[in-house]
Amino acid sequence: MTTSGSDADSGAETRPGKVTIYDVARRAGVSIATVSHVLNRPERVSAATRRKVLEAVDHFDFVPKAVAVSRARRGAGRIGVIAPFTAYGSYQPRLLGLLGALASHPIEVVVFDCGEPVGAESPALASLPMTGQLDGLVVMGPPVSDDVVARIVRRSLPTVLVDTTHPALDRVLVDDRAGGRLIGEHLVARGDRRIAFVHELPDVVLASTAGELRLQGCREALTAAAVDDWTIELIRVDNSLAGGRAAAAEIRGRGEPPDCIVAHHDTLAAGVWQGLTAGGWRMPGDVGLIGYDGSDLAEALGITTVGQPFRRTGVEAVGLLLSRLEGYAGPPREVMLQPEFVPGATS
Repeated sequence: MTTSGSDADSGAETRPGKVTIYDVARRAGVSIATVSHVLNRPERVSAATRRKVLEAVDHFDFVPKAVAVSRARRGAGRIGVIAPFTAYGSYQPRLLGLLGALASHPIEVVVFDCGEPVGAESPALASLPMTGQLDGLVVMGPPVSDDVVARIVRRSLPTVLVDTTHPALDRVLVDDRAGGRLIGEHLVARGDRRIAFVHELPDVVLASTAGELRLQGCREALTAAAVDDWTIELIRVDNSLAGGRAAAAEIRGRGEPPDCIVAHHDTLAAGVWQGLTAGGWRMPGDVGLIGYDGSDLAEALGITTVGQPFRRTGVEAVGLLLSRLEGYAGPPREVMLQPEFVPGATS
């Protein structure tokens, strides 16, 4: 329904502090329901429409009315944690580390799942800083674009990144290049020359992924050892046990298998293990296999892997975030943790 004669309908400039969801909707050329979806359920809205609405929200620096009221609340603070929890099991121990570190603090934790593959844009993350419902934010995994950082800074939302990076924000990382070098050094010691790297990547990535950094480190180790005639073949699969089994089937169908298979993470490695053992292959007799993460699954199957201090990343993130909430306003900080090689029965 349209009401004539209002400032909004006349096209007059909206007065500071008087911006409404109707102003945002009109500027973006969408309904107020669409604006609400972008702020609360962004996965329901197309990327092009999300961009229009986010630009309008940024233009007005819009704050939802209910949020403006909630800013007067006192007592426990509220932080959000967003990660692809349902896509990657490795984010659960990170969250457990964070929750353990916050156990003695009067802070409510709200968990948001984004199911996008590694390196892909998250619609939920793009909208989350504008909801105004959080006192702090921890982003685990998805890349953070300059536009999202600008919204975070403009709204003075203390934010810490884990397993992703941006120079303008505090961050906790595990050195993936170092992990790749550990693998490369092991391959050199084994005398492996033909390596297959099983990984998953989205069609579009916004930042260098952990897998790319691990590959870089592996290549550095092989080069530093002056190994001749080494090759690394990339095998792209779905991010699942089934994807690992598909890679194994492809390798089993070849006349000459690689010397060693390196998987981007332990779940893919487990799928490869299933596929190879089902075909009667022995590891490391017929081919070597190395995973990544140091998960319980790798331990149970005896897969050689590289362990990551997942829980500690959550603990370190809490320390950085609490300091921001308590008033630290200094430059962005980086905590870089180190992985460790975990020998197994497959390599």
